[in-house]
Amino acid sequence: GAEVVFSVDCTKLKDYFLPEKREFDCIYFNFPHCGRKAGVVKNRQLLAHFFRSSAEVLTEEGEVHVALCNGQGGTPADQPRREWHNSWQIVAMAAGAGFILSNVHPFKPETIHGYKCTGYRSQDKSFCIEGALNHIFTRSTPLPYFKPVICEIELESRKVSFQVPQVLVDKINRGFLELNSNHPVRTVKEKLTAELSQAFLLKNIDYCLSLLHQRHLNDVCHSNIFWIMLSPEETPSTEEMSNGLANAVLFSHVDFCRDTDKNGWVNVQEGCHISKQYYLRPSLLPHAQAIIQRGAFLPGTLHVLSGPVFRKCLITPYSMPVFHEVVFVCAVNRGAENSCIQVLVNSIKTSIHSLHQTVSGFKLNINLQETSSFETTRLNDFAAFESQLSKIQSFICLERDTSGSCEKGSCVGIIRTELVSSELVVVFASLNLDLLAMLICGISDWRMLWTSDTRFLRQFPRGELRLFKSFSLYPPSYVHDVSFWVPDGEQFDEVAFHTIARQVSGEMVVSIQLMDSFQQPETGRKSLCYRLTFQSCDKALSRQEVAEMQLLFRKEINQRLRVTLR
Repeated sequence: GAEVVFSVDCTKLKDYFLPEKREFDCIYFNFPHCGRKAGVVKNRQLLAHFFRSSAEVLTEEGEVHVALCNGQGGTPADQPRREWHNSWQIVAMAAGAGFILSNVHPFKPETIHGYKCTGYRSQDKSFCIEGALNHIFTRSTPLPYFKPVICEIELESRKVSFQVPQVLVDKINRGFLELNSNHPVRTVKEKLTAELSQAFLLKNIDYCLSLLHQRHLNDVCHSNIFWIMLSPEETPSTEEMSNGLANAVLFSHVDFCRDTDKNGWVNVQEGCHISKQYYLRPSLLPHAQAIIQRGAFLPGTLHVLSGPVFRKCLITPYSMPVFHEVVFVCAVNRGAENSCIQVLVNSIKTSIHSLHQTVSGFKLNINLQETSSFETTRLNDFAAFESQLSKIQSFICLERDTSGSCEKGSCVGIIRTELVSSELVVVFASLNLDLLAMLICGISDWRMLWTSDTRFLRQFPRGELRLFKSFSLYPPSYVHDVSFWVPDGEQFDEVAFHTIARQVSGEMVVSIQLMDSFQQPETGRKSLCYRLTFQSCDKALSRQEVAEMQLLFRKEINQRLRVTLR
């Protein structure tokens, strides 16, 4: 009952099928080859054209299966693995057509009835298929192209609007912690609070938390803050706004500089030299401290605050420009703080142990390390920033090696205390929910938490926590270098450099390394050379797309950091 079509050109599949017959659920190509002694370059081109052709006749949920001889694909699944330049680079060729590698397994000819291995050097001879692999590709969600987003919020009893920094456009108002969310970040928070409710009377105060702060942050590097500004004297062009160049740096007081639209929203602008400055909240701790200062707390009650926080940071595996924080605050009589901390930490430990054992089947050690005994070199971005905000008493770490020490990146929370009166001490515990969800569910890349691909949340039905299985295996990576002269007499802002890379690539840059630093003896001019590695965790990323990102990155750092490109 099957229709067989002969002499089909695999690079022009749509030419051989009528429009109503072009939606295939599965396309198989066993051991593609250009014929005779064709080298790797020609076979890469064959694969690239085949994938582009397949994209025209495949259903949205369809699969493309490609079997290759051992070593040809160039992925870590090949044993032994060929050097990348000597392989067919199958994941990169597929990415050019919008496909990601979602599964790979041994090719078993005995499972295919009537299969015969033939065609060695275009002859009726068999070839070696021992160790051959079947690569299964699926469609990727397209790379995002974000338009400017205006956020509308309540501030000081007024409705105000401001432009969201371009790097955060896809991360604002995602609702991960809302009641109808199945996101693992919310599940972790709910499990934590359920365990704590057995030891404390809980009071949730998320509803009163503003996205914006105006209080001055002591001892915090201002380059780590997302400041907000719209200046009437320097109104950005439409093109600049689409490129994110209007990502503001100041948000001035609405009583003096405002312009109200027909809906009553206040467009906040700068230009009146007002002392109040606004920025996206980098932490919930100031909110917690404000509650204490107002006296709006009940002694013995555990107050719970949670929500996303925003920080400019360097690009490293554990640095997140946005993550969900939960803060627990409890006021106790002076002298009872150590007992409160012990109960709090024990409840957190019990909850995390239970979650991790349910997901992975084995226990995860949790350690409370005093600040004095904690090596600063092991601080991840979360812990380092919290250290700037206030004096920390202890770090909550997940032990991930046999030595019992805290690995960099495994610090998931902090504990601190504050004396508010002669009789009362307040205990604060802050946890990074995103990092906790990653460690519990085995998610290796923080960006996966923010993916728009529905295959992510499908793995956590009804809010169940499970061990995550990536749907994009061995994504290709691309390396580009950039070198430039730093402006004379200026300190180079590395955080701004990394933030621009995040923005222009849509978080596709996974690593930035300083390769060389040179100072000209005669003039004192300084030159820097950085290496950028581009890689996506959930989307198809092609060489051409990365080349365009690199060109835009060069243009942006030239204009915004005033460097001279080499």
